[in-house]
Amino acid sequence: MARSGLAAAARLARWADTALGPGSDSATADGKATLSESTAERAAEELGLTVQQVRADWDTARLAGLVEVHGDSARPGWRLRAWDRDDSAVLRGWVALFDAWSLAHPEPPEHEPAAVAEVVSAMPQVLSFLQLSAGPVPMEQLLDLLEQRVIELRTERCEVPYGPQREPVEQPTSTGLEDPADSASLADPSALADRPAGASTESPTDTPLAPLLDWALHALASVGALTYGTGQATLTPLGSWAVWVKLEQICVAAQSPAGNIEVAAEEMLRGCAQLRPNAARAEYRAWLAARPVGSAVTELLGAARGDDALLRGLAFEAIRVVGAPAEPDVRSVADEPTLRPYALLWLAEHDGIDPEDAHEVLTREEATWLWVDTAAAVADHGEAPMLVRHLESAVQPTVPMLLDEVRAVGHPRTVQVLVALAAAHPDPALAKAVRRAAFQVHTGGN
Repeated sequence: MARSGLAAAARLARWADTALGPGSDSATADGKATLSESTAERAAEELGLTVQQVRADWDTARLAGLVEVHGDSARPGWRLRAWDRDDSAVLRGWVALFDAWSLAHPEPPEHEPAAVAEVVSAMPQVLSFLQLSAGPVPMEQLLDLLEQRVIELRTERCEVPYGPQREPVEQPTSTGLEDPADSASLADPSALADRPAGASTESPTDTPLAPLLDWALHALASVGALTYGTGQATLTPLGSWAVWVKLEQICVAAQSPAGNIEVAAEEMLRGCAQLRPNAARAEYRAWLAARPVGSAVTELLGAARGDDALLRGLAFEAIRVVGAPAEPDVRSVADEPTLRPYALLWLAEHDGIDPEDAHEVLTREEATWLWVDTAAAVADHGEAPMLVRHLESAVQPTVPMLLDEVRAVGHPRTVQVLVALAAAHPDPALAKAVRRAAFQVHTGGN
């Protein structure tokens, strides 16, 4: 359903990738990602569409993240690049469109903006009710729920009349010709501050919600989230899935196992260091569910750049929970020496390589650097026997070869790792060789 619903937008996005890339003619007319008239006509001619269809598909492609506009050029979003091989990219693109339903189908201009904002804020509860009902729900029942939710929102804002209270005065019968300014919202006290005594205080709290509910349901139907007709609405299977996923995310976020949901990435990772793998992954999911994906991945990569090697490894474990949406950010750090081995392993696993074989994408030097970095994490946070066992994970077949390549790789923690390994190893001869290697690295000798 998601592929079908976004097929036209994906087609236009691919056309834009070819026709509107860097060096091509201007794609937009106003610097706000609106297609210029000439570009829309060109797309309509080449794709066999009307200009109106092109503009609608263009807006859908932008809202779904299939195309990104930079200045006067357009380029495909990561979801379009992953479109053919990654179902999750398609679903995330549709969810992005679903989240932007009020932009995909803007409200009629005659509606009061404050009332529109209240309805948009209240619709998640309406959608949750539709999901739990698992069938058609009459418009009257949805309207009743919407009105209750809007009242709750106003109560949460502590909306009260502005200024000194007066006894009510009898108002003349309405002629239908009143000043439109008299419908100013009580939610905007500044609109009432300069009113003369006795002026009307009618506000959007008096705005009928039925027309706005009708608009919202039509808008959600336009993006494929529900069907609406004959006075009732029903979630589509895709809409029901999306609402369920969001409810699940809220529940996960509310049940953060170790209580790290509100802290920064570095503190969250430190809190996960002592957890078992499954518990740590649950904590990652809870932390990620409470944040936009992009900013969460950026924060995790920032923590990975620090001096603590353990946090570096844990950060990429958390990014594994993110999955495909993290791919562009991970690729962007693959050239940073500190993060490169972790990024290459993540990308290899993302591309379908078995985790046990993923290390084969690393060069010998990168694998050695990663061995030292992991050993540093063990030395800082683990026990001596773990560091001794870590020797077995080295790609070098012998300890002398490992020491030679460790000395050459230039990891900033090499000396500390070798000193800790020498202190932990039970073989006196091997420990002596490791201490000698540490001294040589420290003094810059051979």
